[in-house]
Amino acid sequence: MGQPRSSRPSLASNADGRLDNSIEDGLIRREPPPREDGFPYMVGRLLRRFMSGGLVDGGSRTEEEEKVYSWLYALAQSEKDLVFEYVHSTERGLSFTEAERRLRENGPNAPLEYAFPSWWHLLWNAFFHPFNIILIVLSVLSYITSDNPNGCIMLALVFISVSLRFYQEHSSSKAAMKLSEFVRCPIKVQRCAGRVEQTELIVQVDQKDVVPGDIVIFEPGDLFPGDVRLLSSKHLVVSQSSLTGESGTTDKMADVKENQSTPLLDLRNICFMGTNVVSGSGTGLVISTGSKTYMSTMFSKIGKRKPPDDFERGVRRISYVLVVACALTPQMLPLIVNTSLAKGALAMAKDRCVVKSITAIRDMGSMDILCIDKTGTLTMNRAIMVDHLDCWGVKREKVLQFAFLNSYFKTDQKYPLDDAILAYVYTNGYRFQPSKWTKVDEIPFDFIRRRVSVILEIESNSRDNKSKSSDRFMVTKGALEEVMKVCSFIEKIDSSSTTSFSTEEYQRILNLGEDLSNEGLRVIGVAVKRLTKVHNRRGQIKDDDEITESDMVFLGLITFYDPPKDSAKQALWRLAEKGVKAKVLTGDSLALAIKVCQEVGIRTTHVITGPELELLNQESFHEMVQRATVLARLTPTQKLRVVQSLQTVGNHVVGFLGDGINDSLALDAANVGISVDSGASVAKDFSEIILLEKDLNVLVAGVVRGRMTYGNTMKYIKMSVIANVGSVLSLLIATLFLQFEPLTPKQLLVQNFLYSVGQIAIPWDKMEEDYVKTPQRWSWKGLPMFILWNGPVCTVCDVATLLFLWFYYRADVVDAEVFFRSGWFVEGLLMQTLIIHLIRTEKIPFIQEIASWPVILSTVVISAIGIVIPCTGIGAVMGFVRLPLSFFGFLVVLFIGYFTIGQIVKRIYILVYRNWL
Repeated sequence: MGQPRSSRPSLASNADGRLDNSIEDGLIRREPPPREDGFPYMVGRLLRRFMSGGLVDGGSRTEEEEKVYSWLYALAQSEKDLVFEYVHSTERGLSFTEAERRLRENGPNAPLEYAFPSWWHLLWNAFFHPFNIILIVLSVLSYITSDNPNGCIMLALVFISVSLRFYQEHSSSKAAMKLSEFVRCPIKVQRCAGRVEQTELIVQVDQKDVVPGDIVIFEPGDLFPGDVRLLSSKHLVVSQSSLTGESGTTDKMADVKENQSTPLLDLRNICFMGTNVVSGSGTGLVISTGSKTYMSTMFSKIGKRKPPDDFERGVRRISYVLVVACALTPQMLPLIVNTSLAKGALAMAKDRCVVKSITAIRDMGSMDILCIDKTGTLTMNRAIMVDHLDCWGVKREKVLQFAFLNSYFKTDQKYPLDDAILAYVYTNGYRFQPSKWTKVDEIPFDFIRRRVSVILEIESNSRDNKSKSSDRFMVTKGALEEVMKVCSFIEKIDSSSTTSFSTEEYQRILNLGEDLSNEGLRVIGVAVKRLTKVHNRRGQIKDDDEITESDMVFLGLITFYDPPKDSAKQALWRLAEKGVKAKVLTGDSLALAIKVCQEVGIRTTHVITGPELELLNQESFHEMVQRATVLARLTPTQKLRVVQSLQTVGNHVVGFLGDGINDSLALDAANVGISVDSGASVAKDFSEIILLEKDLNVLVAGVVRGRMTYGNTMKYIKMSVIANVGSVLSLLIATLFLQFEPLTPKQLLVQNFLYSVGQIAIPWDKMEEDYVKTPQRWSWKGLPMFILWNGPVCTVCDVATLLFLWFYYRADVVDAEVFFRSGWFVEGLLMQTLIIHLIRTEKIPFIQEIASWPVILSTVVISAIGIVIPCTGIGAVMGFVRLPLSFFGFLVVLFIGYFTIGQIVKRIYILVYRNWL
């Protein structure tokens, strides 16, 4: 008793009563899947996964998504009685015993199955970085050699670096877990009980206890606990804003049979987990719960670790390279990088922009595509009334008058459209004298009728002045089609007379409304109906028409527009100048998106909608995503796939600006996630940057600062790699030819410490104007080539110093080792300190381009310290002696030669690299 009925043969069930996977996975596919068996396919798939490095190109749906889509389409195209067979349920509902069994089998009804990483796992990932390992090894060696201060400094740097990364990743994981905690609410479920005679019972269960096969009863305000196939519906209106981002509602009905061409979220007989009932009521059969729902296909990707970008991979590889030069590893690299990023974040904070993740500043420097939503970003996110037209599209004041009276007197709830109508009337000098009118009653707006009516009264004297008449009017405005439904008459254009509302005129007005909508305008209809109440001298009512929304006279249309921001066009032009292309990814209609984009200067040559994207194969999908500038009617999953396609196939660094729950997937996947302060909390959780004002000009400043941060960081990386590799080679050569160590460990550490301190000013350096005009990316060829061309120049100068000390001062013997070390120490420190001026610019240093004053000051101070140390008592303790003036004369000649040769080599490198490599 209470078990699923078996009078009809099961469509696809196996021995244990569960739906056969072959049917569930393959129902109603849009095109037959390729053959996925055999050893060659398995090897090819394994190689693709290995070579992709964990990246997802977004061009096709995952296997889990295909299962969900196929399952939902199959049930949407099936008759209601057949749906029970699919989920093995009955029209009375499941028995309590069967429901408990399914709950044990399927698990709790939670939208996510993803296991978020534990805190210790995040801590391990933050700690296990090659550069951290190098610093720890060096700190241990420092303690062994009794160099405790240097060891403490390196351990402190490791602690700060690990703490910052752990905090950021742990915060991101917590945000994802917050999203996974689905709202708990009681759900009305129909269950059957009884051994002999079954009785249908309505019980309340927690949403996590709902199972496939349950029949749920819902009314306004209820959330759907899973994906539901409607069984009955009465004026059912559902909000899907949590999935689509659109503020509008969707009509749902049970007595329809959908087809495969209908977009998934437009299926009228399917309601999705996480959406809610706005009005109406009904019953439905739960067909999917937990991780098998459409909602789970959206959010199952959240919280998973992003693959490292080019910059992160580049730094990691450099760290591995520097293992060979561990004695000269630049301990200041984490400090320089984080200081540069923090400085950029503080600068953006002055522009009312909160930077949650300082690495986002660096990524903004590399960003070359910005995906934005139309609403509130390009537009003002408010309605402005445009026109008041009669049935033939001619401007008529009467239409505006009655629309104004409706908005003026309605009290149930004021909407932005009402404010727009009132503002239009007041600012254009119309005088409709609302004081002469009296409100009698109101039929408030609801999502079933989608219109609002007010009953107004105005007094007038009769012709014989023996009685007063009180003229009553019902004034209605609302959705165009809904207003037209209650109209039986239409006013003539050339007079105030009315005629019957013919089918031809009905269709003509619909076409007019569609044309206006295609121009990016929002359209509502206005109608009026006269209700006359006549009073005799005693004040008794003689006649009163029935107050109903019927047999009304259609007056015309009111149009509205969400205008683009004045700053949007300028900001987009400035972004384009900086090499950042804008793409609009919106859930709004294509016509409206095109209208806005044309006004702000975004090309609309290549546009596409979400349903059209679904029909494309993988190759065509990627091609269209790269070309299209406007993508409308996108679902959250489609936004994610577009971002992934741009990242992997297009090799772009993508920024995404969104503020809704439906943007969470794309925000999480984008290289730079950007939200606004007024956005949904989940959207802000997954964003690295939060704008306190919806102004794209803030992003323009962020892009410039990001490129300055990136450029200054790259200066240090290039300089440190060249200096360290050159020093290692020089030390190796000197050690081979000398009878003693070129520098003692203590002298080497002091030299390295002074050199590192001198580079702290790099984050405050300026960048050339040409550098910030284009996106900056980590170049796999560029950095090795730069090192190969410029590194040997440093080594040549060091070898020249070695030869000068050897042959001129005869300092190649053990007795002269103190003198040799003094000269080698000063030359090495000055070389490493001055090298930044050659590396930081493509122009001639000190002539065509001068560094910022902090960099100049640090260069002078460190150079002076290096020159003075051998002349002081500290130098004597360290094993140095005073150097003769002739040596400094040699250094002047050496550095002039170094800058001359280095400039020539740099120009040749730039010419060769840019033109041939």
